[in-house]
Amino acid sequence: MTHRWLHLRLAGPLMAFGGVAIDHVGPTRQFPAASMLTGLLANALGWRREEAERHQCLQDRLVFGALTAQQGRILLDTQNAKLEKNDRGWTTHGIPEGRDGATYDSPHRRRREYLADHDCRVVLRLAPEGAPTLDDLAAALECPARPLFLGRKPCFPAAPLFAGWVVGDSALAALRAIGLPGPAQWTEGDEGDTAPPSAHRQALADLRNWRSGLHGGSRVVVTGELP
Repeated sequence: MTHRWLHLRLAGPLMAFGGVAIDHVGPTRQFPAASMLTGLLANALGWRREEAERHQCLQDRLVFGALTAQQGRILLDTQNAKLEKNDRGWTTHGIPEGRDGATYDSPHRRRREYLADHDCRVVLRLAPEGAPTLDDLAAALECPARPLFLGRKPCFPAAPLFAGWVVGDSALAALRAIGLPGPAQWTEGDEGDTAPPSAHRQALADLRNWRSGLHGGSRVVVTGELP
């Protein structure tokens, strides 16, 4: 069955497709997580983080694949901050936001990985049909309710995220319809009958339980090189 797929272009000076964080180290993957795409689309629609059921339903409906059109380089950011109890920061709503914690006696240290000058393409559809629709998502990406970012708040897109439509009977077919070569990843079982010879399968921990706010499990994906 042929489907219509939303084509997204995720490109920018910096982006982060967060992997499993251990202690203060926040890695990045090459392709976006299901949870990240859920948050990105929900932000464009203007949903609030507290609307857990909406987020969970959207994540459960996502069927997508991703392709690296231009491989970025890893940029490592080591952050050291002395946080005071009364420190405040500005939000996108123009209202200063405070913090509840106490003053740290020593610097707060974190290490974060970013992808610099990376270009990733995503094909996406929703199953089963329902609200929001693919057209709702396209309209929200063209005129988002809030500023959008690619993984972390400092990572602004360098181009419009909505890149049009493609058609295909599977995620792999939709990725091929973009017409660009490169490494790609899609959900197992959604490659049709013509997976590339380089394809290999792995369990990927990229799901979020939006009701609890914690890790929500893994899914099996296929990675391969598209000529």
